[in-house]
Amino acid sequence: MSASAVLLGSISTVVDTSELQRRAFNEAFARHGLDWEWDRDRYVAMLESNGGRDRIAEYARSVGQSVDADAVHATKSQIFQELLGTSAQHPRPGVAETIRAAHEQGLRVGLVTSTSTENVTALLEAVKGEIGADELDVVVDSSRVEATKPDPAAYRLALDELGLDAAQCVAVEDNVGGVAAAVAAGIPCVAFPNENTASSDFGSAADRVDHLDLDRLRSLAA
Repeated sequence: MSASAVLLGSISTVVDTSELQRRAFNEAFARHGLDWEWDRDRYVAMLESNGGRDRIAEYARSVGQSVDADAVHATKSQIFQELLGTSAQHPRPGVAETIRAAHEQGLRVGLVTSTSTENVTALLEAVKGEIGADELDVVVDSSRVEATKPDPAAYRLALDELGLDAAQCVAVEDNVGGVAAAVAAGIPCVAFPNENTASSDFGSAADRVDHLDLDRLRSLAA
């Protein structure tokens, strides 16, 4: 059985938005009157877990402050979307080419992420000259599943909608929680670290790459 679908596991597998995300967090803190500043080392350590809202809440607990984590995260998301729309963004190495080659070879392509619909829309708008929204056969975001990664619910929904078995797909993830979600769903997964997850331990991934290549991805499917 050869690969029938490539499932991109986060918006940062398409565009490396990690530092843009960190900037958005820090600007949101300032807008809410918080004297927090997440430097890169601190943020890298936080990326071992998924969920921006939960990171805010946990950090507030660690410094003994009470904050409205939902409100701060909403502001962060708004800032992030604005930054995506006002700065030049390009797909990561091999991503656009892999999507195009997948369709040429009869494979389907999905985006299976724990982020919001609004963030997905902003990302696709930012790269619309290089990747079209119509090139994604399935999109699963946080509005469509209750449990976020590392829970495999998002991947299981994508498999259901595509009508495929896990072994017919290959996932691409940039963070440890995403890899865990794909593996829990039975999908072979390639680690494609972003600039802030390069030091993470992706031991459960079937492969690790610094650019996407469809032939290499296809070789991992059963």
